[in-house]
Amino acid sequence: MATCRYCRGVYPQDQFIRGNGPRYLVCVRCGVEQGFVTEDEVPQLYSDEITRARTSLFARRYGIWATLIVAWSGWLTMGQGITFWTPAILVALILMSVLAPIRHILGAARFKAELRRLTP
Repeated sequence: MATCRYCRGVYPQDQFIRGNGPRYLVCVRCGVEQGFVTEDEVPQLYSDEITRARTSLFARRYGIWATLIVAWSGWLTMGQGITFWTPAILVALILMSVLAPIRHILGAARFKAELRRLTP
């Protein structure tokens, strides 16, 4: 995976425009913004709508893991001091920790299908 000279983004090789000189190691998005190519010449360009949809897809896919990390960190640092809610929060965290991998595995096919639909 190469790095774009302008935006410093790391992309697969098919996301770069071809050429030498100023076009070398320039991703398609920066190539269009810098005027090296037109949008018609690069069919693999991610439009703003596709970029937002892909970001939302990844956030839905991996958001549960970020939530789990934050929840367990909060419970380990602050939640143990609450006398009444400690067992209830612990049970909820354990259930969430058991169900998250199951949800992640069962949603893999749908995630891959949506990602393929959103890939130009």
